[in-house]
Amino acid sequence: MINEKLEKAINEQINAEFYSEYFYLSMYAYFERINLQGFKNWMNVQLQEEHAHAMGLFNYLHERGGKVSLKQIEQPKTDWSSPKEVFEDVLKHEQLVTSKINALLDVAEEVNDRAAVSFLDWYLKEQVEEESNVGNVLKTLNLICDDKQCLFMIDKELATRTFNPPVIG
Repeated sequence: MINEKLEKAINEQINAEFYSEYFYLSMYAYFERINLQGFKNWMNVQLQEEHAHAMGLFNYLHERGGKVSLKQIEQPKTDWSSPKEVFEDVLKHEQLVTSKINALLDVAEEVNDRAAVSFLDWYLKEQVEEESNVGNVLKTLNLICDDKQCLFMIDKELATRTFNPPVIG
């Protein structure tokens, strides 16, 4: 049976991951609206990853005998001034998620749940990759400034990203 405090913290993270999925879906809609299909594809892959992350925690909590408690998801931002602004928001969001994963690990360590620490280590490593990927796109967007031709080249590159279901844990 899972510790009650850890169960609550995992539930908070499950809800945060579902919010992340919703957040990326909002960005997906934005890129659809401005007809940047590669950027839209990048967000589609991202929202699928976030769903997988949420379900990994969801399933883990059930495996440990815990109870999943879903909460209302707040409305995400829906408008941006540019793709660069979107990716600035993405980086801030991923940094927030990293801090939440660190806090969740703190709880697992506090209650001395080594199985949870081991499981959550995957999420921490995933966040390093997430921040790096976002940072790389943002660096490229910063380089091109307002060059529309370069923006379309990046759009074509982002269209090649594919979703590979993660093996969590």
